[in-house]
Amino acid sequence: MVNGKDVVSPKFIVLPIMLFLAFSIGLSVLLLLNFRLFPRYEVNTFQAIVFNYPVCFLTGLLLLPAGQVFRIDFAQTWTWLALGLGVGFILTFLLSGASTQRMGITATSLANNLSLVIPVCFSLFVFGTGGKRFDGFNYLGLVLAVVAVGLSTYKKAAARHDDKQAREVPVPSPVATKHRSGANVLLPVAVFLFYGATNTMINYMNLRYIPSADKTVAVTLTMVLGAVAAGLVMLGVRLVQGKETFQPRSLIGAVTLGVPNFLSFYTLLLALSAFGSNGAFVYPLYNIGVILLAALMAALLFRERLTTANKIGLGLAVLAIGLISWQELAG
Repeated sequence: MVNGKDVVSPKFIVLPIMLFLAFSIGLSVLLLLNFRLFPRYEVNTFQAIVFNYPVCFLTGLLLLPAGQVFRIDFAQTWTWLALGLGVGFILTFLLSGASTQRMGITATSLANNLSLVIPVCFSLFVFGTGGKRFDGFNYLGLVLAVVAVGLSTYKKAAARHDDKQAREVPVPSPVATKHRSGANVLLPVAVFLFYGATNTMINYMNLRYIPSADKTVAVTLTMVLGAVAAGLVMLGVRLVQGKETFQPRSLIGAVTLGVPNFLSFYTLLLALSAFGSNGAFVYPLYNIGVILLAALMAALLFRERLTTANKIGLGLAVLAIGLISWQELAG
């Protein structure tokens, strides 16, 4: 038992972990396909992002276990943490968009993907979680995962970058390289810190405030409500300022975005729960799994070419997966 949660022997939970991870990775890549196709069908990305959260909420309601009724209990500490985390999702998306515009796609992408080291370090050295003890091979795998993420996502400044995770939601725009000065250089740093902080908080809440798997949907719905409120406020302000005009087509994009968005997050939480909230094991596999599958889909569907650095990074990612999970796979 880890912090009140029953944790079975790792070799008996490898299959559900991998299934949950596989679903989460596949759904996350489906989100990427949405973002790639939005410009083709003239879907307003910002509005689709905002409206996807109500769709997420409705999807979560349908997944509530029989007999459960969703209620907001403001007397609970985790309620405020979950609402704040939902607001953090929106703020992180905005930072990602601003960083992409002012500092370039490459810097923003690397900052986002490398942020996995924050939840991993917290999981290993602060939360003390895990159904296993890390050895030298596991730590080597973590190091290679960071290197693999950097190489796999590296693109030239002028190249398009669509390999984003579901919670990133990029805002496509030209790169204004002339603004790469002053405080703008802090934007990738902010992206790194915010993505790392939100993933760490997700892991913390899953560890401390989700006592059993049947509570996962209720906690996730509370997070989504925070994002709904923050997104609608931001959209309302932009509409009043005249910076946005409502586009009905964005509602269609919200549906195709919202359903896999919620399910990818939900299955990731299930994977964390299945392994005692061991983010040091789950997050590296999730990140590099998304990168590998996204690269494959981009090559097959959109004829995107990989650079030599990308190919080396993907190879290292496979090696990193083996090193991180060798104990479970061998067990």
